[in-house]
Amino acid sequence: MPVAPEGRRLLRLEVRNSETPIARKPPWIRTTMRMGPEFRALHDLVEREGLHTVCQEAGCPNIFECWEDREATFLIGGDQCTRRCDFCQIDTGKPAEFDRDEPRRVAESIATMGLRYATVTGVARDDLPDGGAWLYAETVRQVRARSPETSVELLIPDFNGRPELLREVFDAGPQVLAHNLETVPRLFRRIRPAFTYQRSLDVITSAADSGLVTKSNLILGLGEERHEVGAALRDLYSAGCHLITITQYLRPTSRHHPVERWVPPDEFTELAGLAREIGFLGVMSGPLVRSSYRAGRLHAQARDALSQHRRRLS
Repeated sequence: MPVAPEGRRLLRLEVRNSETPIARKPPWIRTTMRMGPEFRALHDLVEREGLHTVCQEAGCPNIFECWEDREATFLIGGDQCTRRCDFCQIDTGKPAEFDRDEPRRVAESIATMGLRYATVTGVARDDLPDGGAWLYAETVRQVRARSPETSVELLIPDFNGRPELLREVFDAGPQVLAHNLETVPRLFRRIRPAFTYQRSLDVITSAADSGLVTKSNLILGLGEERHEVGAALRDLYSAGCHLITITQYLRPTSRHHPVERWVPPDEFTELAGLAREIGFLGVMSGPLVRSSYRAGRLHAQARDALSQHRRRLS
């Protein structure tokens, strides 16, 4: 029986996926490897503090660019997820023991780096009674205590839609509350079997109703049709989503879902225009965009748009 690198037996889906070779990337999927002094300093800090970053765990193609610019996304709750999405590089397995000191370490690292904008996400922790809600909320509180000028974006799981857990996270007051839809209804069960399309939309609605700026992401290249992408964008906007990122799927390993299509850059540009027409306050769309890429800049777009709206009403 084939096994994954972490030692568990492969799922039948993973065996089937591995029958399709990893496709060669098109010429527009290129990044510049810049291991400059800022990148090295940030890498050393993350290692020293024992932190996990999405930049590393998810194999983000922008890691050199973002880290050289002193931008990073922190992964809390460990590096083992209790759920498995067919696009995600983060390992599925039994998580490590819950670390209540992690919020302090993340906050101290953010302060040490002098970040103006910090993105914090985490693995799903269905093994915990609260799904990790306290961990998200406490991280925001710790960052606020040490770096009151730093804006915080939380990218959260759905906490199984439990209102009391969502409320705990929302009450911590992140500047942006992100929950990624990722794909269209037809593909959702195959790609994200532990989530549901409607529940993800409901999380965004709950966050917007709580007065938070909301954000989500759609991944292209998983087998969706163009009209389905447009419909998903409209569903997100109707649910109360303010910010959207649209990205190209990059297959992490042969165990993951094959890339069905390499979406050309001009199509990303067209979809960005559609998203703005629909009414999103901030849009980033491109082959190498990731949901946390230039998150501070996207938040600034929303902040400026909201300020202009308030001025028109006054």
